[in-house]
Amino acid sequence: NLLNNAVKYTPSGGEIECRLYTEESSAVVSVKDNGIGIAADVLPRIFDLFVQGDQSLERVHGGLGVGLSLVDKLIELHGGFVHASSEGPGKGSEFTVSLPLAGAVERLAPKSFPVEVAEPGGRRVLIVDDNVDAAQSLALILEDWHHTVEYCYDSTKAIDVARDFRPDIVLLDIGMPHLNGFELARHFRAIPEMKPVRLVAVTGYGTPMHLDAGKKAGFEHHLVKPVDLAKLEEILSLGAENAQQ
Repeated sequence: NLLNNAVKYTPSGGEIECRLYTEESSAVVSVKDNGIGIAADVLPRIFDLFVQGDQSLERVHGGLGVGLSLVDKLIELHGGFVHASSEGPGKGSEFTVSLPLAGAVERLAPKSFPVEVAEPGGRRVLIVDDNVDAAQSLALILEDWHHTVEYCYDSTKAIDVARDFRPDIVLLDIGMPHLNGFELARHFRAIPEMKPVRLVAVTGYGTPMHLDAGKKAGFEHHLVKPVDLAKLEEILSLGAENAQQ
């Protein structure tokens, strides 16, 4: 994700430098570019920029927010951290990831997450999100929890994918082009064989207005990105006896 962002936001002919080195008990990876840079007012909240940034339900081009939020969360799960720095617009940026070396892992304080899902309780989960990084990263987590996962990046194809896959649960983004998540949820609820499917909004939109619109559209649950993994595990564990076979 960091390399992809560096390529995406560095003009043709620019330079990108990736370094790996050790620092005390940590492995450090640095991705540095001389691209468009990051404004000073944005830098402190760069890892949840999606929530603060584009509020259009039908955005066509995703920003830095979702991918970087997932980077931050996944690195935290591994006991590390990620730091962003930039001298401002037009002056490039650097993202530095620090992860504990193998010998240091045992000294880390225990985390309250992730919660492992028992394999017998595995679900068939469909992820619908036009952000490829977000969908694939979430899929990796769910597969590690022993769920069977399919994902769809095009909201106009989600119904057909769901009919073929027959999910127990759909994790559905709201801000997508063509059909936004509210419209797609209403389509799901209008199809008789899809009525037992549990719909979960996984989105950057978390205002009371969005929560209310989600309920009216047919969502049972509403998660705001970056997703609370413990809350997601709790939702996935609900109704084990009703899971589709």
